[in-house]
Amino acid sequence: MIFDSHMHVGSFESLFGVSLDRDGIAALMDEHGISGGVVFYPDNAYVREVAESIPGLYALYWGNPRVPGYVEELREYLDHPKFLGLKLHPLIDGFHPNDPSVHPMVEAVQERGYPTLIHCGHPIFTLPWSIEELAVSFPEARIVIGHMGHGNVVYINASIDIAVRRPNVYLETSGMPMHTKIREAYERAGETRVLFGTDVPFHHPLVEIAKVRVSGLDDTAVERVLSRNGRLLFLGAEDAEAPV
Repeated sequence: MIFDSHMHVGSFESLFGVSLDRDGIAALMDEHGISGGVVFYPDNAYVREVAESIPGLYALYWGNPRVPGYVEELREYLDHPKFLGLKLHPLIDGFHPNDPSVHPMVEAVQERGYPTLIHCGHPIFTLPWSIEELAVSFPEARIVIGHMGHGNVVYINASIDIAVRRPNVYLETSGMPMHTKIREAYERAGETRVLFGTDVPFHHPLVEIAKVRVSGLDDTAVERVLSRNGRLLFLGAEDAEAPV
């Protein structure tokens, strides 16, 4: 069964014209065989409610250093069993990935052994090299490059190169249009460091799943990307349904 490492719930109508509520994400998971995953949204309280109500669904805390008390709030949410890490969206929230204000959040999730997932693919704040700076500052932190560079082949290639030279960097596939780059990432960065994601509601699960299946990977590798790697990173074991 599929593990989705990149899901949104809530409304993004004002910026992107898309939204997805609790019932919508549950229906998509059921329809496309997604038995587990992580979800996030700027309203962390709403995300908590959604994750609590759907078996197999977990949450990442949406961290924004511009919000007062953000470090204390992060630590409170990490005490909740459904929260398994940190999501950063420097593009929307307007900060540099390696800004000192980000460091306390990364330290907090690193203490728990949790990863940090960061949106990638758009100037000025979410270029892959900017995310690499954070990975260099925290070589023991597990950093996930969301969208592995997104729609620009220069950023895609850079994301793969960064994962090759930084063993603490992972690549997540959602929204990245070049199916062959999934195989390249798997072969160059390592079999455990490429994670499947849909980025719902911005992208459709059917398309994102097919992209992995036609990437040129063999059946074992496809299963790793679609299921085992996300479970290993977020839940602690390749076959886990809950954190171990």
